[in-house]
Amino acid sequence: MSIGAGDLETELARNARKYALLNSSAHDGRANVSSVIGRMLAERPDLKNQAKLINKIAAVEVRNVNSLSLDEQKVQLQSEFPGVAEEEIARKKSASTKDSERKFDLPELRQAVPGEVVTRFPPEPNGFMHIGHAKAAIIGSEYSKKYNGKFILRFDDTNPAAERKEYYTAFLEAFDWLRIKPDQIRNSSDDMEKFYELARDLIFRECAYVCSCSQEEMRKNRGLGIECSHRKNLTVRNLELWKLMVGGEMSKSGAVLRFKGDMQSANTTMRDPVLFRIVDEPHPIQGTKYSTWPTYDFDGPVEDSLDGVTHAMRSKEYELRDELYLTILSALEMRQPEIIEFSRLSLQNTTVSKRSLKKLIEEGLVEGWDDPRLPTIFGLRRRGFLPQTLREFILQMGVSKVESEPTWDLLESINRKLLDPISKRYFFVPNPVPLEIKGLPDVEVTLNFHPEKDYGRRRIKTKGRFMIPSEDSEKLHTGSKFRLIEAYDVEVQEVNPNRIVGRQDSGSESAKLPKIQWVSSEENVEFKVVETGPLLLNGNFNPDSLKETKGLAEASTDSLTVGDIVQFVRFGFCRVDRGRIAILAHK
Repeated sequence: MSIGAGDLETELARNARKYALLNSSAHDGRANVSSVIGRMLAERPDLKNQAKLINKIAAVEVRNVNSLSLDEQKVQLQSEFPGVAEEEIARKKSASTKDSERKFDLPELRQAVPGEVVTRFPPEPNGFMHIGHAKAAIIGSEYSKKYNGKFILRFDDTNPAAERKEYYTAFLEAFDWLRIKPDQIRNSSDDMEKFYELARDLIFRECAYVCSCSQEEMRKNRGLGIECSHRKNLTVRNLELWKLMVGGEMSKSGAVLRFKGDMQSANTTMRDPVLFRIVDEPHPIQGTKYSTWPTYDFDGPVEDSLDGVTHAMRSKEYELRDELYLTILSALEMRQPEIIEFSRLSLQNTTVSKRSLKKLIEEGLVEGWDDPRLPTIFGLRRRGFLPQTLREFILQMGVSKVESEPTWDLLESINRKLLDPISKRYFFVPNPVPLEIKGLPDVEVTLNFHPEKDYGRRRIKTKGRFMIPSEDSEKLHTGSKFRLIEAYDVEVQEVNPNRIVGRQDSGSESAKLPKIQWVSSEENVEFKVVETGPLLLNGNFNPDSLKETKGLAEASTDSLTVGDIVQFVRFGFCRVDRGRIAILAHK
């Protein structure tokens, strides 16, 4: 049976009153029309074609409810809608719990035994942690939780030429911010004596040999599949040469230890790769104690086996090296972990290459590792992304091997959803233009810090003089009417090049008037908002990747501190940076 027009209006009026009373009780007696309309349409999405009628009814009911005192509102809510207030509390608690405990099911691991799964994240401390690292770290950590196992953070620090102490610290700080808690933290460089012992073992087993070919000659022979003469060295000779290498009696280019693989293999990784080389730079932790250092091809699988790793998670870029990983462990008769591969994570119009990021920093094109245009963890943090955003983003993508390069939009949409319920609202006026409302008395406007949450209020004194955005002022003409958000309805009387003059208007329906942002002319704070654009365009640095907007924010922003994330109403979510600068997270 269809609902008649009168019945529909009665139903809508009752719902509008219910939601107006609920909204007002949560905001100290002031219901918000937009919030009421949103709840009504959420309950009856089939009535979107009746939006005009819903808006009209909601405006009337909100006006009626706001005319009551807070005590009267609470009494009428209980008498007209018994039990609804309790249901609303339960609904908000449930919604909050779901958001905070959002879970994503990861695929089951092969050969996984609950309580015995060990995963690891082995970054090289040669730069700062970026979003690609975060994917590997979060997936490894989440799998250890899934099986009630163990997660290891192991610094793969066997390349002294590229590593610095500050990078270890930076990774630890990034882990702390991401709320990833490893069960064990260790360094590969602490196992050098064990590496040397296993290298001698490989030589004894005739699975490795010392080679003194030049890099050019070695590269050429590997490409052609040609064995060099050193491959035929006797074991005793290899041991003598190895002793000279680790004893520091050879120059950097004097020799390397190579694995005796298959020089005819179609997988060129297997063509006698280098396992150890001489490095003459001091190590950030070990100093000059060691001069011969293992490559990742050696220390990666060996450390995984020694650490008890059951599932070694690697990005797909290492796929061709999996054969070598398993072959080295087989040659040493060491336990072999399961190898789990997934696609590497990057984002469009940026790079996660540490070499490329370092170049941008060294050339002064970006500020440093925490530049908000960069996909580093510190850059993302400074831009206003939350740790939970990265976790949801990464787990939504899962452990697929399919290559993809998602846009920033997906990351931003997740962050916006998480920021909306927790960010205080403030007024900010970009490129301000003066507005004078003649005859307006000195009053104090009270505004909520959040339309839904009880985050308190701020009071703004007004004396008839305001600042409004130039973009809005350009649309005004004599006779125009608009509403200063949550304050006054205004009719324009004069439009001058540098000033708008108007009077308070009381004859219009506020809900229908265009809304204009404002701050008091007398009480405000200068703010500069930095907006980030694409770091790269067509693979090259984008010189227009930063845009600055100067403006004025309401005086209460003076209490904000570095790191606070707020919403500048009708502008965007911003993170407060140094020196009254805010970095735009997203609009």
